[in-house]
Amino acid sequence: MVIIPLLLAGVFALFQYFGSEKVVNPETGRKARVALSSQQEETLGLQSYREVLSQSQVVSSGPAHEIVVRVAERLARATGDAAKQFRWQVSLVQSPQANAFCLPGGKIAVFTGILPHTKTEAGLAAVMGHEMAHAVARHGSQRLLRTSLAQTLMMGASFSLSDMDPGQRQAVMAALGAGAQYGLLLPFSREHETEADEMGLLYMARAGYDPREAVSFWERMSSAGGPQPPEFASTHPSHGRRIQDLQAFMPQAIAEYEKAKSR
Repeated sequence: MVIIPLLLAGVFALFQYFGSEKVVNPETGRKARVALSSQQEETLGLQSYREVLSQSQVVSSGPAHEIVVRVAERLARATGDAAKQFRWQVSLVQSPQANAFCLPGGKIAVFTGILPHTKTEAGLAAVMGHEMAHAVARHGSQRLLRTSLAQTLMMGASFSLSDMDPGQRQAVMAALGAGAQYGLLLPFSREHETEADEMGLLYMARAGYDPREAVSFWERMSSAGGPQPPEFASTHPSHGRRIQDLQAFMPQAIAEYEKAKSR
C-alpha cells in the first residue's frame, strides 16, 4: 500500500472543507458548510426548474392551482429574513407521483398525485413547508460538499491500493464505498429530512396552518404506502420515526400557531 496518495487526498479534502462557505440554520442554529454560493445555487435551481416544467404538463388554473399558489404565498412569508433574497415561484404539475420539491432559490413544484394524500390545505402546507425548508437551509449544497469530500477520499484510497491484488482491491474499495454510503452520506441525508420537518412545521404554524395536520398527513402516508426499506439504507427516516419527531417538535410549533392566530 502506498500511503502518499491517501494523505494527499486527505489534505485536499481538508482544503475543500475549510475553504467552503459556513452557514448557520436560521431556525435550528445548526452550523454547516456548503459547496456552492447562493448565486450558484439559484442559477442551477432555475435551470433545473425550467427543464422540469418544459417536460411536464403544468396546471395553470383551477381550484387546485389556486390552493397551491395560496399556500406557497403564505409559507414564503413565514420563512422570514432567511429567504428574503429568494424569488419564489410555484407550479402545479399534472403527474400521478405523490411528490413535491423546492429547488434552491425558491422554485417549487407540486405534483397532483400528492393532493389526495394531503387532503386539506394545512396538509398541503405540511408538504410544501418541508420542501421549502430544504431550500432555505441549503441542504442540497451541503450534501454536494459531503459527496465531493467522500469522492476525494475514495480516489485517494484507490490510488493508495493500486499495488494490491485486483480482487482484494475491488473488495476493499467496495467495503469503503459501503461504509461511506451507510455511515456518512445516508445518515447526513436523514438528518436533513428531520431538520426540514422541524422547519416546515414552524413555517406552516406561522402561516396560520395547524401544525398537527403534519402528523395526520404522515399517518395517512404510512397507511397508504407499501413496505419501506430499512431506515439505515434510506435517505429518509421511516414514517414512524418521522411522526415521533414531529410530535416532539410540536410544542414549539403550537406556540407559533397560537401567536399567528392572535395576530
